[in-house]
Amino acid sequence: MTGTERKVFQKYYPPDFDPSKIPKAKGRRNNQFIQRVMAPYNMQCNTCNEYIYKGRKFNMRRETAEGENYLGLKIFRFYFRCPNCHADITFKTDLENCDYQQEHGATRLFEAIKLLQQQEKEKELREEEESKDQMKMLEKRTKASRAEMEAMGKIEDLQEISRRHQGVDALTVLDVRKSTNEILKEQEQRDEELIQKILTDKKKAIAEVEEKPSFSGSIPYKKKKPEPQESSQKKLLKGVIVKKRKIEEPSAHEEESKKKHANPLPLCSYSDSDSD
Repeated sequence: MTGTERKVFQKYYPPDFDPSKIPKAKGRRNNQFIQRVMAPYNMQCNTCNEYIYKGRKFNMRRETAEGENYLGLKIFRFYFRCPNCHADITFKTDLENCDYQQEHGATRLFEAIKLLQQQEKEKELREEEESKDQMKMLEKRTKASRAEMEAMGKIEDLQEISRRHQGVDALTVLDVRKSTNEILKEQEQRDEELIQKILTDKKKAIAEVEEKPSFSGSIPYKKKKPEPQESSQKKLLKGVIVKKRKIEEPSAHEEESKKKHANPLPLCSYSDSDSD
């Protein structure tokens, strides 16, 4: 068939065409299909130790596994080659565990099913040991009862909180908030009044102490009024006037010295007597 005949809608059938004479094609049992599939898990090739990581794409050959099914569902087998050494690697579907099972040519690096089975085995062994040892069984029961009591206490606390929330109304909460604000304002006002009263009482006490006379009968102490401060110009004028007065009025010492110079002592009379 050519490329043009592939898209033809009407084909020519001769008048002597008999479809019963066409030989039937015998289908093979293990018919394989080429399919583009990703690697379902991390694996390592047994021939060359090449790592094949999960999600790598290969052109795999798919076939149905003969004589294998799970609850009437077919199990498929996949064939592909290692990208390094071209060795055949096969794996098949595991419908029971919703996973894949490695068959030939490679080793799976991590198997979740094996890990789960190992954990289950460890759990069974632990339970067997505990069943044999009575003390461990008693400890386990006490721990379980304690945990149950704690859980019941938490549930009761939650139920009590829910009951409280059900009984509380939004309007009552707002009223309580308003009343608390009013109480705080009244308390602040009382504090301010008390402070003012204390200050006035203190001022009165100071005034009474200042006005009371002393025990010796002396005149009560009065504060001196501060003298008014003279300006700098007035001070200069006063200084100039004082200097002028000193210049104009001579001192008493100078007057006495002048009088002494004005009236000299009289000369004594000359005599030849021995009495002088």
